[in-house]
Amino acid sequence: MSNTRSELPAYPNTRLYIDGAWRDGSRDTAVINPASEAEIGRLALAGEAELSLAADAAARGFKEWRKVSPYERSKLMRRAAQNIRERADQIAAIMTMEQGKPFGEARIETLSAADIIEWFAEEGRRTYGRVIPSRTDAVRQIVTREPVGPVAAFTPWNFPINQAVRKVSAALAAGCSVVLKGPEETPASCAALVQAYADAGLPAGVLNLVFGVPADVSKYLIAHPAIRKISFTGSTPVGKLLASLAGEHMKRVTMELGGHAPAIVFKDADVPRAAKMLASAKFRNAGQVCISPTRFLVEESVYDEFVQHFVATASAVKVGNGLDDGVQMGPLANGRRLEAMERLVADAREHGAKVLTGGERIGREGYFFAPTVLTDVPMSARIMTEEPFGPIAPIASFKSYDEVIAEANRLPYGLAAYAYTRSAAISAAVSDDIESGMLSINHHGLALPETPFGGVKDSGYGSEGGSEAMEAYLVTKFVTEHR
Repeated sequence: MSNTRSELPAYPNTRLYIDGAWRDGSRDTAVINPASEAEIGRLALAGEAELSLAADAAARGFKEWRKVSPYERSKLMRRAAQNIRERADQIAAIMTMEQGKPFGEARIETLSAADIIEWFAEEGRRTYGRVIPSRTDAVRQIVTREPVGPVAAFTPWNFPINQAVRKVSAALAAGCSVVLKGPEETPASCAALVQAYADAGLPAGVLNLVFGVPADVSKYLIAHPAIRKISFTGSTPVGKLLASLAGEHMKRVTMELGGHAPAIVFKDADVPRAAKMLASAKFRNAGQVCISPTRFLVEESVYDEFVQHFVATASAVKVGNGLDDGVQMGPLANGRRLEAMERLVADAREHGAKVLTGGERIGREGYFFAPTVLTDVPMSARIMTEEPFGPIAPIASFKSYDEVIAEANRLPYGLAAYAYTRSAAISAAVSDDIESGMLSINHHGLALPETPFGGVKDSGYGSEGGSEAMEAYLVTKFVTEHR
């Protein structure tokens, strides 16, 4: 795969950022390019000594940052957003090198981060309290909103900037300090976000970045007395473990966990449009998206038509190095995901599913897996129960509304769901009956900065978007005074 982009930035080694300075860790490890499986850089890893320094720095930073007015916080955050925009091409190239997604997707993610920062910068200026009418003229009753304190934020590798920027920006807008545990597999683009904030003039200690052995880092930071709030994005099993650790120390928690999003296509839908849009959403970031449509449930009478259009779109996806022009899907982020895809396809075949396109690894170098469409997939196949987190689309048919709603709600997940229909009655019914934190009907409109982003059931609780995202970083104080 020849690279068509000139003037690519050199991939940087990534260090820890603690108390306003970049520093080495207790040891380091390799960063791998998923398109070539070659080492491209080194990453510093924190031990307990570095984690202690980061938590203590956040405690000091909080004392200073909470006293900065929301107006001044907003101005600084806007400068950080501008830094991101000016560096978008460089950051996007680095993200593609370490994560694999096409350059265009990486650039969109980077520019979206600037939008998210600006949105929270403005929302932080509107953390209003209220006056409660008292029962006597001699008493004044007011409610104020205050920052909860230093935050430990844990972010994943699939969206190295997008997931981090939501947590960091909501926390900073509220007046909190942060210890950010970035993703070890995709560290440099996350570090670029931190650098943008540092260059905007953020005081030392307000934002700290660490990497390390995930279990060790989370155990240490969650228990640390300086940390008052936990925010985690990742798998449901790990989220449950961290929530239990946080519960032992009475720490606030926001959890954005796994999903298995049903995508329902009713017989009255615009079938070609639904197939094209759902296929595009499915193969974005090689399916490594927590809100990716993952179970395609199509009404019997339009099943064949939908499959035909979906397979045509999937077969036309250009797979390759994300830095090459025209590439629409890059490699999976690591070898673990590649092996998981092979196991899921093998299991589906054993249960009678048909592979209409894809179903196998592409080449012997890099973690490339072909866009895959499975049909006649029984509910007993693992892929209908386990989140695939990869470019595999299982398609099954349904006969009745009640049947498909029961299937959509069958699993313990409830993050995102999708539906296509021209019927206002069906649209209203689906809105009421689907058990998920987010539902997108006839388009894909999730994850905007101003809209809530979160799930129900085993997909977590709390929001990473909208005004609701600010709530987790604020405490409510009631003051009553007799005059």
